[in-house]
Amino acid sequence: MEMNRPPVNLLALTALEVEELVQELGWPRYRSQQILKWLYQHRVFDIEAMTNLSKADRTCLQQVVFLQKDEVISQEIAGDGTGKYVWRLGDGLAVETVLIPEERRRTLCISSQVGCTLDCGFCLTAEMGIKRNLRAHEIVGQVLNVQAKLPEGDHITSMVFMGMGEPLMNFDAVADAIQRLTNMEWGLGFSPRRITVSTAGWIPRFPDVRRLGVNLAISLNGTTNAQREHLMPAVTKRYSLEALLSACRAYLEDSERPLTFEYVLLAGVNDSVEDANRLGSLLRGIRCKINLIPFNEFPGNPFRRPSPDVIDAFQQIVRKRGLDVFLRKSRGDDVLGACGQLGRSASEVQEAAVAHLKRSLPIYADS
Repeated sequence: MEMNRPPVNLLALTALEVEELVQELGWPRYRSQQILKWLYQHRVFDIEAMTNLSKADRTCLQQVVFLQKDEVISQEIAGDGTGKYVWRLGDGLAVETVLIPEERRRTLCISSQVGCTLDCGFCLTAEMGIKRNLRAHEIVGQVLNVQAKLPEGDHITSMVFMGMGEPLMNFDAVADAIQRLTNMEWGLGFSPRRITVSTAGWIPRFPDVRRLGVNLAISLNGTTNAQREHLMPAVTKRYSLEALLSACRAYLEDSERPLTFEYVLLAGVNDSVEDANRLGSLLRGIRCKINLIPFNEFPGNPFRRPSPDVIDAFQQIVRKRGLDVFLRKSRGDDVLGACGQLGRSASEVQEAAVAHLKRSLPIYADS
């Protein structure tokens, strides 16, 4: 059957769009699930490998779709075993993904945007600005591609949307990706309980996250509006600390799972005894755990990491307030793969691509 349109990337289609394609081809409906299973469960990148389709059907499918995965252009392994991958996307832009191994666990830190919409001052990704949102297949592609690089018998065990970008400002693509990751019939079959979506506090999407059944983490980082506006101006000017905490309480009314609050500790900025006491007061009565993240330094940024004594004192004060508070170890910081350090490698790739494009353009002399 001929279609009057150019071939499309099969991976870019939603489940519904695959169903519509099968219908247009005049095939039985079950063909869509067969195709989806090949993509996400068998993880093939060759239509000829879809052997439960007849040869004629495979030939027909190849006329209307193609399979294109993103190319890994850099893979760095940190001293602690953390892996940082840089992918070149179809349009030449680049994005980073981090795999964190710990005993039997393998946590994948996934990006949702090229760059970031927000402007948090302690985050290297923010320096890129926003290039564009990632599409659902580019998000899922990070999972498929990293899994393909792991040794046989080694598997990703959990995923966190804590890479480049603000996930809730690209919610539709993130939700589509999570459907592909969690679908039990044809998808990757991950438990939603093993997926965490992190946000700087984009409140309007909180109810939508709850419906996905995944975990929600809030990047708090300040105990007053003045602090948050200094550190995270774009989101704080839109949503105050009071509005954020009110939304968190409303979220928990219909959720069995506690929230996670992420708090980046910055020397002399938000790490005082007063800050620790205020944090304990702010989160009292909210079902949650707190992850303290000592700032991961990177060149050109003015913030500094607090001393171990200050970090320990801060944790003990919050713990005495009756809250579950944990210290998150820095992983992959020697390859700029730790929390807040993503973006430099991707920026370098994009700058090189732009320079190459400029060199390849014809130069016309003035007439």
